[in-house]
Order: sequence, then structure tokens, then C-alpha cells
Amino acid sequence: MRLRHIEVFHAIMQAGTISGAALLLHISQPAVTKVLQHCELQLGLPLFDRVKGKLYPTPEAHRLFVEIDKLNRDLVSIRRLAASLRAGESERLRLVATPTLGAAVIPAAMTRWCAAFPSSHCSLATNHTREIVSALLLGEADLALSLQDPRHPGIKAEVLASGPMMALCPLGSVEADGTGPLGIAEIKTELVGLAGDDPLANLVHSAAEAQGLTLHSRLTVQTYQLARALVEAGVGMTVVDPFTAASADRNRVRLRPLAPAVPVNLYLLSAANAPLAQSARRLVKFLGEAARRNLESLEA
Repeated sequence: MRLRHIEVFHAIMQAGTISGAALLLHISQPAVTKVLQHCELQLGLPLFDRVKGKLYPTPEAHRLFVEIDKLNRDLVSIRRLAASLRAGESERLRLVATPTLGAAVIPAAMTRWCAAFPSSHCSLATNHTREIVSALLLGEADLALSLQDPRHPGIKAEVLASGPMMALCPLGSVEADGTGPLGIAEIKTELVGLAGDDPLANLVHSAAEAQGLTLHSRLTVQTYQLARALVEAGVGMTVVDPFTAASADRNRVRLRPLAPAVPVNLYLLSAANAPLAQSARRLVKFLGEAARRNLESLEA
């Protein structure tokens, strides 16, 4: 039996008449009659006895109805699931980000995503890029944000936004008195440094070494947020990614792009063999827009 045969037969068994089945299916009575005749012809047996214009199910029809009723319930469930998937409902997303991006980019994006998909669920976590790659490969996360491209064959990396490394200069420092890009050679205030294994910190040190300069720090931190907080407290100056810089307290620090420019990319990471669901793709859109708004605020 074809799907249309099943639908018509089930409707007739429920309604008891051709006209009732037509109303249930929102089609004409002749269409119901035609499909029923074709169904009986294909099966090679009558499903209803016609007596004075009325339909009476045969014993075979009753036996068939038991199984078709189960199938029809499954079809209804499938249609409901398809509709919810189209709407992005009932999905469960797992988003992981490095700590910096978890604080700087995700909140604004999640506000919009929650409004767009009120029935969906999302678990949020922060971790370092190495652990993020493992989570994606093991299927423990669906998508992730990082400032590093892990360059792994099993990971797809897409750039969502780009901006320069920024100097955070405490108000009152000589660096805060200037405007425009801050040359590495102009740094006089004690520097709050990032850990030596940080890729962005290595880029900054490489830029300094290219000019024959060496950057020294008495204080070294593991996270960009802590570096920003120390500068806001008046403990030296620092150089951080643009997304951390965007959240700095402008009443305490002045932001200046580093010169020569050290570009920073925000990467969306996902497993190369796992395409994103609709609500995940919308979340990616919101994340990219939130990141770009952060960068625009640096120019304000």
C-alpha cells in the first residue's frame, strides 16, 4: 500500500463514510473514492462492503486497520518532529568557548537565540582550545569558539570576525595620553604579561623581537580577563585580544591598537563530518554579529 492509500483507508475507518473521510483529509469525495478503488485493486481484495451507499469494513479491513493505525501514529509523530525541526524546536546544542569568548561574545548572542528558539536547549561550557578539539572529535560538543585555528583534519574552522590586538593603558599612564596605534617601542609602563604558551602572546613577543625589543613582565597571568582586571585596578598595562578589550572599563583605561598590527581571528570550530542543525546555524549567525558589534565598540 502506498502512503496515500494508507491515509485514505485510515480516514474512512475513522469516519465511517466517504464524505467524513473527505472532510478529515481536506479533499473531495470523488478523490477519496478513486484512491480507495485503486487501493483495493492493488491489494486484490475488497476492504468494504457497499450496501445501499454505505461502507461496511470487511474482516480483512479490520485486521489491516490494527497495523495501519500503529503506522499512522508513527507518521503523525514524524510530521510533528519534522515541523519542530523546521522551527528549530526540541534541539539540544552544546557550545564550548575559550573563557575570554564565553564572557565577551556569548551572552549577547544567547539572548537573541533564546528568543528565536524558545523550546530549544543549549549547554554552555568554557575550556582551552586543546580540550575543545577533543570534545568536538568525541561528539561531546556541537560547536565551539576559539581565537586559535587548531589546524586539525577533523575540525572545520570558520572565521566569524577579525580585529587587532589592543593595548589597555591605565588612565594617567604615558601610553594613555596618546591617540591612535601604540608602537611596541613606546611601551614604558610595566606590562602585565600573558603566559608564555599563549599563542597570541607569542605573536606579540615575535613582533617585539622583529624590532630588536624584548618585553619583560613581573606579573604573568593565564587569562585575558585577569590581565584586563589588573590594568583596571591600576597594576600596569597589558595587551589583549579585541574582544576582551571591548569589555574594558573606559573610565579606567584607554584602548589603543598595537602597532605593528597583530591580527586576531575569532574562529567557529565544528567537527568536519558533522553538519550543524538549523538552530545551531542561527546561533552561529548571532555569535558572528555579537562579535562584530564588540569590534565596532572599539572605535566608539
